[in-house]
Amino acid sequence: MSDTWPVLPLMPEPPSSTMTVAAWLALDEDESGELVRGRLVEEEVPDATHEAVVAWLLWTIKTWLGRTGLVLGSDLKLLVAEKTGRKPDLVVYLAGSPLPPRKGPITTPPDLLIEVVSPSPRDERRDRVEKMAEYAQFGVKYYWLVDAALGSVEMFELIGGRYSKAVGVTSGTIHDIPGCPGLSIDVDALWQELARLPEE
Repeated sequence: MSDTWPVLPLMPEPPSSTMTVAAWLALDEDESGELVRGRLVEEEVPDATHEAVVAWLLWTIKTWLGRTGLVLGSDLKLLVAEKTGRKPDLVVYLAGSPLPPRKGPITTPPDLLIEVVSPSPRDERRDRVEKMAEYAQFGVKYYWLVDAALGSVEMFELIGGRYSKAVGVTSGTIHDIPGCPGLSIDVDALWQELARLPEE
């Protein structure tokens, strides 16, 4: 049974913008931050767990896509609204979809965005509430959340302007993935990959 996630209203516009879209796009590569309603906001600081999930998913999806479609990693800038720019963990274009330009920001929605949830409450809210609402309004058809701390993989499909949860698992292999016929995600293999990392 699927759950429907409403598109929550975004927070009110701040009294004054502190950064323009042009200024955000012109930031040096080593200057981090996402643009949220005209304000530069710090990004999450990824750790080895986060990057291992991103690398595993990128390899898995790219292997499935082969020479069709495209999967891109972090730091790619998406203009999801007039004054908001995000940098998802993974951006996926499915076979047959128009590909993004070689340079510059993405201004049209890709097929799938994936966020790897960090354990802090602030980062979790950003991925589960703020970005979910923004990506839905942007028109991204599929949205995945991978939460290593909870040991969960959730997949959402945009239906009628709202994300409906199509998959929510903690183990096993996902075979019926919306929009991705033939793709399987071995969740147990992902957790085993993370288990290779030593505890602190």
